[in-house]
Amino acid sequence: MQFKLDENLPTELARSLARQGHDALTVRDQGLAGSEDSVLADVIRKEHRILATLDRDFCDIRRYPPAEFAGILVFRVRRQDPDHLLKLMDQVLATMEFQRISGELWIVEESGIRRRTE
Repeated sequence: MQFKLDENLPTELARSLARQGHDALTVRDQGLAGSEDSVLADVIRKEHRILATLDRDFCDIRRYPPAEFAGILVFRVRRQDPDHLLKLMDQVLATMEFQRISGELWIVEESGIRRRTE
């Protein structure tokens, strides 16, 4: 799978995804750090990448309709340390084996994943 990790996520997450065989770029890799959300949204639409972010603005399905994206992962977590996020991403990847993320917003919390399509 192809991922784009927002600048608010640790780079360890991108390295972990790459070790598992995924194509994982960070916003910083492409010189997009500090870009407006709308710019980032345009880039991930064109690249057909799954966005992973802590930015809750991407939960607004009116501004960022899930159907327009390869997938949006928004982590809404109490802890943002790399080890905790790596563990949650492993759970996300396990879920992706059985459920398609394309065209969906997944809100990842410690208690599970909530899926939105509209």
